Amino acid sequence: MVFSSILFLWALFPVILVTYYLPLPRSKAEHRLKFQNFMLVVFSLFFYAWGEPKYIFLMLFSVLINFSFGLLIEQKKQKSLLLAFCVAANLLLLGYFKYFNFFVEIWNQLAGSTAQLSVKTVALPIGISFYTFQALSYVVDVYRGENRAQKSFLYMMLYISFFPQLIAGPIVKYHDIERQIEDRRVTLDDFCYGIKRFIFGLGKKVILSNTFAEVVDLAFAYHPANLSRRLLWGTAILYMLQIYFDFSGYSDMAIGLGKMFGFSFQENFLLPYTATSIRDFWRKWHVSLSSWFREYVYIPLGGNRKGTVRTYINLIAVFFLTGIWHGAGWTFIIWGFYHGFFNILERCFLGKWMGKGRWNILEHIYTLFVVLIGWVIFRAPTFSYALDYIRYMFVPHECMLQAERFFSTKVTLYMIIGILGSGIVQSLLRQKNFRFAADSRISLAGMAGYMAVMWLSLMLLVNNTYNPFIYFRF
Repeated sequence: MVFSSILFLWALFPVILVTYYLPLPRSKAEHRLKFQNFMLVVFSLFFYAWGEPKYIFLMLFSVLINFSFGLLIEQKKQKSLLLAFCVAANLLLLGYFKYFNFFVEIWNQLAGSTAQLSVKTVALPIGISFYTFQALSYVVDVYRGENRAQKSFLYMMLYISFFPQLIAGPIVKYHDIERQIEDRRVTLDDFCYGIKRFIFGLGKKVILSNTFAEVVDLAFAYHPANLSRRLLWGTAILYMLQIYFDFSGYSDMAIGLGKMFGFSFQENFLLPYTATSIRDFWRKWHVSLSSWFREYVYIPLGGNRKGTVRTYINLIAVFFLTGIWHGAGWTFIIWGFYHGFFNILERCFLGKWMGKGRWNILEHIYTLFVVLIGWVIFRAPTFSYALDYIRYMFVPHECMLQAERFFSTKVTLYMIIGILGSGIVQSLLRQKNFRFAADSRISLAGMAGYMAVMWLSLMLLVNNTYNPFIYFRF
């Protein structure tokens, strides 16, 4: 089930809200919170099981493993060995379901004809990358002594399975949410903020991202040689906008839903297309994933404390993992190395001239160009397709498909709105201390605007608009 579905918006979500805030006779605050946590777990399991009921047992198994190892690690007996076993168990589960077929394909390419392995269909459970990383952060935090092991299996279930961030993040680290699980309050301001943030994200996803997705998927169904250069560039820009509004829209909805139930999640996007370097881009793009790798991989490997060469090796390792985390395919791995290369390049010498305010426009153009080409690699079905796509973006060629066939007036208008809304408008408004959906305050005009976004989103969903979610496959 997805947030941008009629079933969730008109059926499940209202039931969750009514049940969560159901008045309990003569109940103490701690009893009420236990009831609310229990209901959130029940509805979260139902939410997850709606699409893939059989994989709910896999998630429950993951929760059980990490809950048990957390208790054992806290006893301070053979902590390192227990942590190693727990990490290995998590990665084996993730590796089998996400990378089995990919590894078999690699083996078959390298092995002789007599040592071929058969490829079997292993479906990817929705959200497994997200909840596995959340589980890993929990056991590592317990190992480090940053928090105590959770004694309640129910509360551990809530941490892992809480439906707003279960399927596509943000990745919530245990030490950021531990206190909120056991003690939280919801004010009217929090609830109003949550509603605004959810509607804002819903509009980004349904109105903008879905419109872009339809054109992008149609264009990428053809070989790049058949598309004009203008269409290739336009489609690349559309995908750049699609993935941003898709993922940031989902994060906005998750943050808004969390706020309605008293949870504060980490911001996941900080206007990444306003970045003026690739390093700056990764401080603003998918922040929860970037901070997870920094906290649990980069710093433990030594970070930048063990010399220049070791720093570069650590960066390459992190971006390799970032790429393969996104998907089992060479395009994702190469995309990770691609961003790692530019991060190292900026540390080597580019950074000496960047960030000093002299070349802001050029730095911004450089960053957007590098990111744009990276997204082509990321979206392409194969690396050879990506190379052809990039080549034909610059090389004049005869083609049968022109931009006019795909870019209607509506798509062009939404594309302009998307470009303006991916950082330009927000930057101008911030100079006047105004931010979209930043607090609970709302004017009459603002209320009308949010209601219009909600109405238009619902109308598009009722009319069965194209409604994919990019990050479901990760």
